[in-house]
Amino acid sequence: QVQLVESGGGLVQPGGSLTLSCVVSGFRLANRPVGWFRQAPGKEREAVSCISRSAGSTYYADSVKGRFTISGENLKNTVYLQMNGLKPEDTAVYYCVTAPRTATWGAFWKDSTRYDYWGQGTQVTVSS
Repeated sequence: QVQLVESGGGLVQPGGSLTLSCVVSGFRLANRPVGWFRQAPGKEREAVSCISRSAGSTYYADSVKGRFTISGENLKNTVYLQMNGLKPEDTAVYYCVTAPRTATWGAFWKDSTRYDYWGQGTQVTVSS
């Protein structure tokens, strides 16, 4: 049974940092892409980042490129999202997601309908 459990959200001041963790079970990180989406109140769900261990690739939304870093630790079955230089517009619920392994994943990673399992979400609030 596939499960995704997020942690690490919280309240942080603008310019601060947070690291989100997603512990996965029911599959190996090498076999499935794992990513992060976020949704702010009144806004559409947005793809943030994704890692595909099988492809050796990482993907980032333009809005977070250079500030966020995604990584995976196979032995702990955990994916991390290191978030630096946080801005108020980063405030949202962040969801860990996974999808079946697909060729040319880079063309599809932003499509939320491709992801078949979602975590419960963790709140990130950036405010002074």
